[in-house]
Amino acid sequence: MTEPRWLSAEERRAWLALLSVTTLLPAALDAHLTSLGKLSLFDYDVLAMLSEADGRALPMKELAARTSASLSRLSHVVSKLESRGWIDRRPHPDDARVTTAHLTDLGWETIVDLAPEHVERVREIVFDGLDDDDASRLADIAEKIVAQLDDASWIFRDTVRDPQLPCPKHRDAPLAQQADDGGSAA
Repeated sequence: MTEPRWLSAEERRAWLALLSVTTLLPAALDAHLTSLGKLSLFDYDVLAMLSEADGRALPMKELAARTSASLSRLSHVVSKLESRGWIDRRPHPDDARVTTAHLTDLGWETIVDLAPEHVERVREIVFDGLDDDDASRLADIAEKIVAQLDDASWIFRDTVRDPQLPCPKHRDAPLAQQADDGGSAA
């Protein structure tokens, strides 16, 4: 058996900081959205992903991927959001076996109303303590980690972003090809 590749002191420091961010940040954002009395962070993410999609609609499988949710969890939450009139589900126009989630006008109004306060909270928690170079390095580092986890992640199909991606498979692909792979200008 080979010796484990233990973390160096600096790697351990980075790991513990990253682990803390992945625990504390969602909890803080969830608490803020809940305090507004409207919805959870996951509910918000579902609405936000639909609001940024072409036609404000995504197949449920793609919506699950963009929200890092199982289809069963997503289906439960979409049912809740449907009961509020924020989302409706329809068969995909090209394949009736595929269910598509659509953001309703009321759902659009909800996300438009909440987005300014949510973005301000994200800015306060994350970006106010960073300079432009920090934000750029954070994006680079986070994209490299995502590429290790899923180099086909939907974030690499976002054609609005700068094509300087960490994953060579995506960095070298022309933007038109990335869009053909199912990406949307979000």
